[in-house]
Amino acid sequence: MTDSQKRDWRVDGVKVIKSDRLDSNTPQTPGMLRAAAVNAARGSQKIWAGTVIIHPNAKTGAHHHGALESVIYVVRGVARMRWGERLEFVAEAGAGDFIFVPPYVPHQEINRSSDTPLECVLVRSDNESVVVNLNIDAAERVEEVYWIDPIHREAGSGRTDVSVKAKELFGESTAAKHSVNPSARTGRK
Repeated sequence: MTDSQKRDWRVDGVKVIKSDRLDSNTPQTPGMLRAAAVNAARGSQKIWAGTVIIHPNAKTGAHHHGALESVIYVVRGVARMRWGERLEFVAEAGAGDFIFVPPYVPHQEINRSSDTPLECVLVRSDNESVVVNLNIDAAERVEEVYWIDPIHREAGSGRTDVSVKAKELFGESTAAKHSVNPSARTGRK
């Protein structure tokens, strides 16, 4: 890098976006509140990141995010995700779980709790927020889907290498508190 190309890392380096500085002036879907932390306006060239809150017993309208991939990390609560042409498929994710939403997938987020807000962190594969709200007649009957990733085929055991390693590093009680076993976290089997 030449002197003329030298970057000012103070200005062009790490940015911390405080929680009271999130921007809710971003495309919304009925039933949820999105707030942007990282986007084009804040200097991002390739990702959008922010938060989403869904109130107790609430559900969002059906929507998709165009050609973007989305990752949702559940911070607090239990998310019930519905997706498909008629939202005919369903899966749940609890605190500590990640949700991957491929491009153009019609989906809906539902807060399963009657008394706790669902709080998530959201990251998308472009610096602009793309939200296409849909008018879908939802299916009355849904199919519960349990995904088994190709890396961890022993999903039925409820244990992964991560949970074993956590017990080795932090002890049984700390590992149980941060368990990756869904039934330990949510009481589901």
